[in-house]
Amino acid sequence: MRYNSLFGRMVIACALFSATMTVVSADWNSFWEKVHIGHRRNNAWPDPFNEADAMSVIAPFEVMKQNGWVLHNTIGADHFREGDGALKPSGRASVAWIATQSPLNRRQIYIVRGANPEETNARIESVQTTLSETQINGPVPTVAVVDRTVPTFSGARAVKIQRMALERMAAPRLPSSSSSGTLSAAQ
Repeated sequence: MRYNSLFGRMVIACALFSATMTVVSADWNSFWEKVHIGHRRNNAWPDPFNEADAMSVIAPFEVMKQNGWVLHNTIGADHFREGDGALKPSGRASVAWIATQSPLNRRQIYIVRGANPEETNARIESVQTTLSETQINGPVPTVAVVDRTVPTFSGARAVKIQRMALERMAAPRLPSSSSSGTLSAAQ
């Protein structure tokens, strides 16, 4: 059967239009909601990201600070006697400083691993003994064993470098004329 009447065609058109209208209106509302969200984000733009940016800038420096404290609080092989692993006076002074003077959140002592497990255990025991003899205000520092050695060189080499730098320094000279343009007393 064929619909030739105008009314029949209008009914079919309205039915098709209303069926698609619900889908379109849902997408239409979703579209405008996303537009408003984008508008609000653009108006508040730098503020939501400032803290994340600051943290990403600070993070490498925090790692450097932590590595510096680990290096500073490392008791190297030169602080222990050969053979028995007892602390030398410089090692006892370093342990005492870390336990009493360093900031509370940085009070951790790192010991360089010995040549064998017995030497490492002797080093740990020596540090623990020194800590028990030290009067500490606050928590007792923890002791950890590390494999990374402290980069040092001999005092003789340091003196040699210092003397070479002083020898290469230019001799101080007074200017040949004063600020007024006349000859100075240096001649």
